[in-house]
Amino acid sequence: MVGKLKLGIVGCGGIANGKHLPSLSKLKNIELVAFCDIELDKAEKAAKQYGTENAKVYEDYQELLKDESINVIHVLTPNISHAEISIASMEAGKHVLCEKPMAKTSAEAREMLEVAKRTGKKLTIGYDNRFRPDSQSLHKITRRGDLGDIYFAKAHAIRRRAVPTWGVFLDEEKQGGGPLIDIGTHALDLTLWMMDNYKPKSVMGNVYHVLGKNGNAANAWGPWDPEKFKVEDSAFGFITMENGATITLEASWALNTLDVDEAKCSLSGSKGGADMKNGLRINGEDMGNLYTKNVELGAGGVAYYDGASESNADLEARLWIDCIINDTEPTVKPEEAFVVTQILEAIYESAKTGKAVYFD
Repeated sequence: MVGKLKLGIVGCGGIANGKHLPSLSKLKNIELVAFCDIELDKAEKAAKQYGTENAKVYEDYQELLKDESINVIHVLTPNISHAEISIASMEAGKHVLCEKPMAKTSAEAREMLEVAKRTGKKLTIGYDNRFRPDSQSLHKITRRGDLGDIYFAKAHAIRRRAVPTWGVFLDEEKQGGGPLIDIGTHALDLTLWMMDNYKPKSVMGNVYHVLGKNGNAANAWGPWDPEKFKVEDSAFGFITMENGATITLEASWALNTLDVDEAKCSLSGSKGGADMKNGLRINGEDMGNLYTKNVELGAGGVAYYDGASESNADLEARLWIDCIINDTEPTVKPEEAFVVTQILEAIYESAKTGKAVYFD
C-alpha cells in the first residue's frame, strides 16, 4: 500500500483511550482521521488528543463509513454492537479490528466471519493478552513441541473483588454476560491458542449470581448497585475437545477465594507442562528427575538497562497494521475468535438448561 493507512475509531470510551489510541498514536504508518461516539463530546476529546489536524468527528458510524479514504476501522463499543458495526465496516471496504469478544452471540460472530471471507477484508479481534512476553514465549514453546500433546488445560480468569461498575458492564442485554464473556474470554483464547485446538465436542457449565446481590460490598472500584447487577458474578465451564483433551475455564469478578489469576493458563502435555501462575514456569522430567524451569522474560542483563520493551497493546497495534500493509494473516484469526464465542455461549446455555451442549 502507498502512503499512510487512514484509521477511523468507533467508540471513544475507556478501552479506546486506555489501550488503542495511545498505542496507535506511536505508529508512523497510520493517521487517525475519524472518531465516532454516540456521546459526541467523547469523540471530540479523542480527536483533539490523538487525531490529525483535520480529523472528523461523528455521532453516527454510518456517516463515518461513507468516507472512502478510510482504510481501517477499530470497533471499540459494547458487545451488543460489535457485529453490526464490524459487518457494516467490512461491507464499506474497511479492514476491521473489533474488541473482544468477537460478538455477543455465535450467530453474529459467524456472520462476521462470513462477511470477512466474502469481502476479502481483514478481520481481527482484540485479544491483546496474546501479545504479552510470557504468552509469546509460551506459544513458541508449545509450537516447538516441548510439551508434547496438550490434553489437559486450565483457563484462569479469577478476581476476588474487582467488579467493573461503570459503563454497561453489568447490563446483560448490552454485554451478553459478566466475567465469563468479559475476562473469561481472554483466558479461553490464550488456552486454545497454546493448544492449537479449535474443535470442541461438548461443554458443561454453571454460572452464579450470588455475591452480586450484596449491597455495600467491598470492591476495587467501589460498591456495585445490586439492582443494576444483571449478569453473573462467576462462571465455570468444563470443555471436552474432539481429540479428547479437557479444558476447565474459571471466571469471576467477585469470588471468595485467594487463588487469584487473570488471563492466564496452565497446560499439561505428554512431554511436559507449563503455567503462568508465578511468572512463566515449565515443568517436566529429565533423566529420572523432575524439574521446574522459570523462564526469564526480561531483556536485561546489563546494569541500569533493561532493554527495549513494547507493551502488549503496542505490539498488538503494530502487528495488526503490519499485516494489512504486508497482506499477511493477523495474529488473532477470526476463525479462532469464533470458536471462543461458541464455547462461551455454550457455557451460558448449559447453565440455563443443566445439560451438556454438543457441537456438530
